Amino acid sequence: MPLETEKAHQTLTLFGCSPDTGNLGVSALCYSIAHGLSQRDLGGGLAIADYGRGVRSVALHLPSRPVQTACFGVSPTKRFYRPESMIRIGASLRFGIPSSASADILRRTQAILDISGGDSFTDLYGPKRFAAVCFPKQLALTLKKPLILLPQTYGPFKEARSHQIAAKLARNAAQAWARDARSFGILRELLGDAFDPARHRLGVDVAFALPTAIPEPVSTEGTHGLVGINVSGLIWNNPEGSRTRYGFVADYRAAIRTIVERLSQTTPVTLIPHVLTPPGHYESDRTACEELLESLPSGVRENVRVCADPTDPCKAKGMIAQCTWFLGTRMHATIAGLSSGVPTAAISYSDKTLGVFESCGQGEHVHDPRRLSTDELIERVLWSFGNRAMARASLAQTLPGVLMQATAQMNDIVNAVQCFTTGQELEPIS
Repeated sequence: MPLETEKAHQTLTLFGCSPDTGNLGVSALCYSIAHGLSQRDLGGGLAIADYGRGVRSVALHLPSRPVQTACFGVSPTKRFYRPESMIRIGASLRFGIPSSASADILRRTQAILDISGGDSFTDLYGPKRFAAVCFPKQLALTLKKPLILLPQTYGPFKEARSHQIAAKLARNAAQAWARDARSFGILRELLGDAFDPARHRLGVDVAFALPTAIPEPVSTEGTHGLVGINVSGLIWNNPEGSRTRYGFVADYRAAIRTIVERLSQTTPVTLIPHVLTPPGHYESDRTACEELLESLPSGVRENVRVCADPTDPCKAKGMIAQCTWFLGTRMHATIAGLSSGVPTAAISYSDKTLGVFESCGQGEHVHDPRRLSTDELIERVLWSFGNRAMARASLAQTLPGVLMQATAQMNDIVNAVQCFTTGQELEPIS
């Protein structure tokens, strides 16, 4: 697909996820959306906002077939003269000059799809992050383009002003989806008397529909097959920060180390990174996995390995799908397990994970280090491992319905796009 074609610039624009952030969870959202649109003949005209420079042709190598997209830069940089600066883009769209390639794409687009990184439509991360997340939503309203809020988490909003802004954006969206029942309740509260069950919907995380690419098979020699564990670099690399910022009661490092030691006595354990930032970066899962491995007694290390970095989220899902049981701290790593029918547990310090697990009937397998002591956390995780057969049977009952819901919601989103791009003008709601 040449970038010069009108189709490349006109059909749909996606905000809030991009394919190359290093965070396979964010990439999973992007790949899942591109996959769903391409299956319904809407993928060829997809433009994806990212933090890069200029406009670039990017192929997403999905297992079925590559999907060609156009990535274009949109950045909160203070260098307002850069073409991808939010300040310059906003000025260009409002006043016409100076123009930029990114502004031109937005000017031509038929609809804006926004997923807010899955969980960033909140003011918890500070006013600058909140403003950046609101930027594409506000642009859609300014340009009178249909805004579709894809399945995501809403809130919490600590500041009254943030709540007011979020409510206005949600009320003016052509369609808004929540990815779990807890978040749907927050969305309904934001909407108030503007709630419309035809436009405001309860869905599931789009990554449940992420296609799987099967990597080279790994050895599953052991009493219990292959156990996979995802260690969060964000938490492992800064244990003091996890206590002060997130209110951890449990010692995450000590708990993970003990869990690995106990499990590796009877089964191979593979440590699976899901955020692939450079080694030494504060979020690097690989750094955390390698440090964990080195901290284990020599006799334990023989039965533990760190897998090679998956090159994309579909291959990461393929690795996790081979596990007979999976434990993750990164939420989208656990979604890869759940959506593959793998008995999955989570060490989670965010209610977003609990909401996703509850949608699959697996809420009891979410273990919160903010509320559990180190010993309690270890025992709860090992309880999940011991009950994996029951979890697998439960997933076999609930997962088909979740996957059907993921398919149905993408059908509804595509139908909405086709409806809202036929020329009708949206009336703003104050």
